[in-house]
Amino acid sequence: MMDLFLSEPSWKDVVDDDSTGSRISLLKDLETVIWSTVGRAESRLWLCNTIAGLNCVTFLDQRHLFQNFLRTRGLKRDFASHLLHFMFDVSPHKLGSVLARRSHVLDKFFEGNPNRVSQWFTCSSSGGGLEQGKGFRALSQFAFKNRDICWEELEWKGKHGQSPAVVATKPHYFLDLDVQQTVENFLENVPEFWSSDEFSESVKDGDIFFIDRSFFLHYFIDLMYKEEFKDVLDVVNEFLMQQPFSSLCGRLLIALDDQDLCYFVESLCKSVGPRMEHQHFNEISNLFVILVFKCGAYGSIDQLLLLNAVTAQGRQVLRLLRDEEAREPKEKINEIMSKISAIPSNPNSLTPIIKNKYKMETIEVVKYLGLLSWLLFYRLSQECRTRECWESVFMNNQISFRNTNEHALPDEDGPLENCSGFDSSSSIRVKRRRKKKARKKRRIYDQNEDSDDEVLNFDSFQSNTRSWLLSTDGYSSAWGSEDLPDYLHRQCLSKWTTWLFEK
Repeated sequence: MMDLFLSEPSWKDVVDDDSTGSRISLLKDLETVIWSTVGRAESRLWLCNTIAGLNCVTFLDQRHLFQNFLRTRGLKRDFASHLLHFMFDVSPHKLGSVLARRSHVLDKFFEGNPNRVSQWFTCSSSGGGLEQGKGFRALSQFAFKNRDICWEELEWKGKHGQSPAVVATKPHYFLDLDVQQTVENFLENVPEFWSSDEFSESVKDGDIFFIDRSFFLHYFIDLMYKEEFKDVLDVVNEFLMQQPFSSLCGRLLIALDDQDLCYFVESLCKSVGPRMEHQHFNEISNLFVILVFKCGAYGSIDQLLLLNAVTAQGRQVLRLLRDEEAREPKEKINEIMSKISAIPSNPNSLTPIIKNKYKMETIEVVKYLGLLSWLLFYRLSQECRTRECWESVFMNNQISFRNTNEHALPDEDGPLENCSGFDSSSSIRVKRRRKKKARKKRRIYDQNEDSDDEVLNFDSFQSNTRSWLLSTDGYSSAWGSEDLPDYLHRQCLSKWTTWLFEK
């Protein structure tokens, strides 16, 4: 018998016997085995993925959360660097607008660097027309508009220069410019160009960043931390308000060290926890945050990583254990599972842990409950492979269920047979379009019945695709064999932690 401990125990008489100590000792062993299997980098990634999957974080929340890591001068430059790279990739125009208002500083960017000049001030002729790059267009427009102060600075490839009057009628003559020498002349003698509207407009969309990201990265970091220009922080804050929270987490959390990641999780829980406090723990995407928020004292990053692994990433842990190289850890977990299963259980078995007779920190109690729930997940995944096994688990734990099989074959003369389980009063009818689908499948099976190699065991097919409606969620969802271990272990954890925080 597999006891899920879903029935609320009696809180009056808490018996702290040897079985409780044995359970905790075995759960400590389980924690050690999991850490030996799950790498630290992997567990950090899982935590970041859990955080990124939250759907309750407002735009104001996310701006405040990430903004905190930009306020400490010098110490958070790596985080600022990741953020700026992200902005260069998805919204270069935001920082481009900042640069455009300071375009005069770019004379230093081009000075003594022919490669940058050739990349930005290029032009080409194709298809009989003139295709100008942004820098070349700005140069030619400025030169013609301000020909009285800069025309003599234009260098031509031919034996003689072109007059403004000729270029006005034949603008393609600008292709004869010696761009490198002309830009050098402008750097030395035409400072007005670098602060002109024409040049500012050319850099406004941020394409210039891709010529040399490193240069502009350091430039904007200096603006943020040395000169403290408000407009830089304004566009950064606007960007943090507009991006999806999942995208920000995916790109930025990797830049945080363990201490900062722990602080981020704590800040997140404090920010969104109060409005989530009264949500039901069955909200899978928010379960981890609710638990951490209710713990009050958040503990170390190791506790957060482990708690996340066993509550929100149970399938990922199981995936690692199924690897051939994890044979030894898997054997150890099987041994721990057998020993815990052999401990006599009753409705009050978890009471000493939930009532915290060992005076542990709340987050440590939650960690042990999380480990125990994951062990149930592991056992359900390993042992429950048939319809009979699942229905035995339901009945032994007083879970009413309704058996629904979408692939059952219809009778010729009437609707599908009503399927029922522990809740005998229930029935489910399959829609008419499913009948047609089933008839089509039956014809296919009939056509192939003479071939032993191709015959499909339909009873086995039914068993593998069977699903159930359960009383634990008000019969609202159909749960198949693949999803039941994950669902039931979270259901157990939600029950246990509800009792913990209520008592």
